[in-house]
Amino acid sequence: MRKMALFDWLTPAARLNPNWQAIRTRLQSDPYYRLKSAEEIAVAAALGIKIDVNQASVDDWLRLPGLSIHQARSLFELTKAGVQFCCMEDLAAALSVPVQRLMPLQPILSFCYYDAESLLTPQPINPNTATVEQLTKIPAVDLFLARAIVQNRHELGAYRNLANFQQRLSLNPQLISELMYYLRF
Repeated sequence: MRKMALFDWLTPAARLNPNWQAIRTRLQSDPYYRLKSAEEIAVAAALGIKIDVNQASVDDWLRLPGLSIHQARSLFELTKAGVQFCCMEDLAAALSVPVQRLMPLQPILSFCYYDAESLLTPQPINPNTATVEQLTKIPAVDLFLARAIVQNRHELGAYRNLANFQQRLSLNPQLISELMYYLRF
C-alpha cells in the first residue's frame, strides 16, 4: 500500500505552488488565522475547514476576509437569539450586503439546521444571566454547582469565557468538556 505524501490532498498544480503550501502551513499552525483572500479560502476548504454559520463565534466570523467586527458581532448575536441562517442569501440580508459580496466565502461555510425543540440539540445558557433553576437543567450541573456559579458571578462579576469560568470555579477538564456545549458567554 502506498504511503500518502504530505501534499497528496492538493491538485498537481497546487502541489507545485509554494504559496499554497505556505498558506496550508499557516492554517494548520494557527486555528484562528484570519483568511485574507479567495486563494486562502480555497486552501482552507481543501483542508476541510468549515464554519457552521448557526454555531459560529465572533472569532469564527472574524476569520473570514471582508467581515468587520461589527458584522461578526451582529451575526453572532442573531444566532444567539435563535435566528437560523439557511443560505448565503440569509447572511447577505442580515448584513445588508449584496449576496455576490459573500459568495467567495461559500466554500468554507456550512449551513446546518438545529431544532430548538429537539432534546438532542443542546440549548446554550449564559451563565452570566442564568438563575440557579436554569443552570440545574444542564446535565452534570447539580444544585451545589449551580449555586456556586451564581455566587461566584455575584462576588467577582461576569465570566469572560469558558476558560475564565473553569478557572474561577476550579472545575476539572472532564466536567468542562461536558458543559461547554451548554454554555454560551
